[in-house]
Amino acid sequence: MAYKDEFIEIYNTHVTREGADKLLKWLMGTDFFTAPASTRFHLACEGGLVEHSVNVYRVLRERYFDEGDSEESFALCGLLHDVCKAQFYGVSTRNVKNESTGQWEKKPFYTVEDKFPYGHGEKSVYLIERFVRLKPQEAVAVRWHMGGFDESVKGGSFAISEAYDRYPLAVKLHLADLEATYLREHRG
Repeated sequence: MAYKDEFIEIYNTHVTREGADKLLKWLMGTDFFTAPASTRFHLACEGGLVEHSVNVYRVLRERYFDEGDSEESFALCGLLHDVCKAQFYGVSTRNVKNESTGQWEKKPFYTVEDKFPYGHGEKSVYLIERFVRLKPQEAVAVRWHMGGFDESVKGGSFAISEAYDRYPLAVKLHLADLEATYLREHRG
């Protein structure tokens, strides 16, 4: 099954809140299903973002789902934690020397074209909540899914510690994101 189809199946099966249909319709009108997951690190390829989103959901569900956890929360957080990357990348070209011919050739590469610089996790929460109301633990999990890579943490904020202490879903999402990126996707 293609990642887009799997994403939609998981989403439609588990996300039933008011506005869920409008959020999915909005996603379909963006490049979410064709965008890369990054410019040059993990899944820097067409469709990388939706592949990564499904991978994070899979790890989150397989490794961290406990009795009493919400299927809907896991689907929302796993599938949409990086929704901030929709309409975020552009494509440019650069000259690269072809080693076999010695000729310079134009090669495409992804660039960041952030038209709404609002932060990573914060932006994902904002975009989701335009359509679907998140529970506090979901909003905090999406907000802090970057862990120590988050710019505010790099700047010295200790709020992440309180978030992780108070909301286990935030820790689980961060760990699932790390495992998907570094172990399952092999940063390919």
